[in-house]
Amino acid sequence: MHEPLPDGGAIRKLWTGESDAYRDHLLRLDRDSRYRRFSGTVPDEFIARHAATANEIGVVVHGFFVDGVLRGAAELRRMGTGLGSVFTHKAEAAFSIEQPWQSHGVGTELLERTLLSARNRGIKSLHMLCLTDNQRMQQLARKFEADLTFDFGSVVGEVDPPRYTTLSLVREAMADNHGIATAILDAQWRLFNPA
Repeated sequence: MHEPLPDGGAIRKLWTGESDAYRDHLLRLDRDSRYRRFSGTVPDEFIARHAATANEIGVVVHGFFVDGVLRGAAELRRMGTGLGSVFTHKAEAAFSIEQPWQSHGVGTELLERTLLSARNRGIKSLHMLCLTDNQRMQQLARKFEADLTFDFGSVVGEVDPPRYTTLSLVREAMADNHGIATAILDAQWRLFNPA
């Protein structure tokens, strides 16, 4: 059984119209977390453009929400460009968690959801690129038995998710149903507790 998430947080997919929440989360990352997430320094404009692609075909973003605010995210993005990316069996995963919620099991839960989504979408090879000094990401990749390869100052973790099954599809559907209910409750909470 999994440990409870910190601060009563919940993990669910981001739905259409929540790319602004994703952008705001990425902009709140401290300097080091932002650098590690994007493998370098990026301006706010780049983050805004990147977050706007969260609803594109071939992209699935799971978020860690606390009191209706996105505090962590895992992005699954098929490799390639255009319509060709829809049919590829390779994807990349990227993670971002705001400083106060790091090292509390959030990354593990986000990766677990990402692996399930990758599996159910026929992804055969999932890449996780991180800098060589990003020990947290490397530890997370090892937890899920990723093959780590050191390449030009970065580490590539490759996880080969198993093929989808009826049970894995049902697990994701159940998580999505729970996520919809959570999203509705989050919207109500924000309505009655404006910032």
